[in-house]
Amino acid sequence: MSAMRVVFRADASLQIGSGHVMRCLTLAEALRGRGAECHFICREHPGHLLEVIRQRGFAVSALPAGVSGYQPSAEQGEPLPAHSAWLGCDWQTDARQTSEVLSTVQPDWLVLDHYALDLRWESAVKPHYRHLLVIDDLADRVHVCDLLLDQNLGREVHDYAGLVPEHCSVLAGPKYALLRPEFAALREYSLQRRQQPQLRNILITMGGVDQPNATGQVLEALKNCPLPDDCRISVIMGLQAPWLKQVKELAVTMPWPTEVLVNINDMAQRMVDCDLAIGAAGSTSWERCCLGVPTLMAVLADNQVEIGEALSRRGAAALIGNPVDNGFRTECIARLSEILFDEDKLKELSRASAAVADGAGGRIITEYMF
Repeated sequence: MSAMRVVFRADASLQIGSGHVMRCLTLAEALRGRGAECHFICREHPGHLLEVIRQRGFAVSALPAGVSGYQPSAEQGEPLPAHSAWLGCDWQTDARQTSEVLSTVQPDWLVLDHYALDLRWESAVKPHYRHLLVIDDLADRVHVCDLLLDQNLGREVHDYAGLVPEHCSVLAGPKYALLRPEFAALREYSLQRRQQPQLRNILITMGGVDQPNATGQVLEALKNCPLPDDCRISVIMGLQAPWLKQVKELAVTMPWPTEVLVNINDMAQRMVDCDLAIGAAGSTSWERCCLGVPTLMAVLADNQVEIGEALSRRGAAALIGNPVDNGFRTECIARLSEILFDEDKLKELSRASAAVADGAGGRIITEYMF
């Protein structure tokens, strides 16, 4: 019997960020562990991750970079997805180019993780795949998929009523979050070490791109906080982050030892070792929850607003707002000062976040696909 073939259509860019491709890589690795052959199709936007995909051992077909500043126009009165500009071209062009790859691979499953595409694109490439999995976070457009994953906290199956076919299985909520297996493996140890909380190791992780330089603003805010003398700060960034050089220069001026790490492959261990994370409300949120990491959370994009607010309502993170707001640094200082010497608050944040996700999502989803 031949191996299952799976093709992923997802992009990374300075505008889109890295989260879509990274969670697809997590699923691809889980599928490969069960014998599947996985192939990626990605545009060469500035900030793409094609080499990262290849380094992980997956084949990848590169589509031409989109037009800078591309602005799509609605067709015959039919509105396009809100994020259509992210594609960098019209959906018909993308469908044609994607179909050329699909026709040679002939996948059993196509996995689509792209806010710019909907049922029109999915229908156009349908002759070239057997089953379709859509990974979404927005519930704002129609799909013709067989399986849909929305891993956001507060999302319910009924949110996709009328947006997917009746036969489609909808997996909603962080219990299905795509996390690498090391997070589940380290969960028990991480939760155990937080029974006696302290604040000696702070981890700052604002995603692979961090377009608004939230990292730099957080570091400036920390300078005005009474952190313990023996505190250490670790900053994790992507190689494509536009503010990487400035953050490295700022790290040297910090009153506490501050390291800047790029494209690390031991994120789970770094999170386990930290006492507090200051991070974005993106897909990394579920990694922090799995490990019960107390978190101050920034909202860096519109699609992160719901995640941040839902985690805040659960007491699973303390919101510090959006770095484009004038009061961002002040809010960061205030929130940090609240928990700096409050062990109970750290325990509460850890306990509430650990209840959100346990790291089993990848296994569950691969079972659906097989």
